[in-house]
Amino acid sequence: MPTLVLLRHGESQWNLENRFTGWVDVPLSPRGKEEARSAGEKLKEIRFHTAFTSVLMRANDTLSIVLDIINQKEIPVIRDEALNERHYGDLQGLNKAETAKKFGDDQVKIWRRSFDVPPPNGESLKDTAERVLPYWERSIVPLLKENRNLIIAAHGNSLRALVMHLDKLSKEEVLELNIPTGVPLQYELDTALQVVSRKYL
Repeated sequence: MPTLVLLRHGESQWNLENRFTGWVDVPLSPRGKEEARSAGEKLKEIRFHTAFTSVLMRANDTLSIVLDIINQKEIPVIRDEALNERHYGDLQGLNKAETAKKFGDDQVKIWRRSFDVPPPNGESLKDTAERVLPYWERSIVPLLKENRNLIIAAHGNSLRALVMHLDKLSKEEVLELNIPTGVPLQYELDTALQVVSRKYL
């Protein structure tokens, strides 16, 4: 049975500043680096065959710290913008609290959490899933079918799209799904890639 670990990057500098990040390439905060080290400590028992990540530095750096901690820096690392965070459009760089004051808490929650309502000039979760899931089927599923253990270091919404798919969540259920920074989510899958178990480490 293959093991799949999904890992949202550690806290970024803009997470710390409560700003919408999206595709803006911001670094990890000091706490984010510590979260990545903590994630690595929890993953020492798993032997990975391949790692996947986005092209954004906060996910790349999280993965690099983890692979260093678990002494597996030699494994292939595949980077693709298909795994990038959703694009937050006109909200990128804005403070979340100030945006909520301007547009209202309910509207901002819809933009952040709904399945198919995008922020102005940005991507909805549905849009994000439409680039993440074909990449999943094309590049990740074949390795899982070969019983490879994989780690994917990515972002809150690209991982929400994957969890929605793996856990068969409805559009309503995914509304409340929040993936914490720096906490590995481990799946055990059967030969048909159905979920046997899932747990946060």
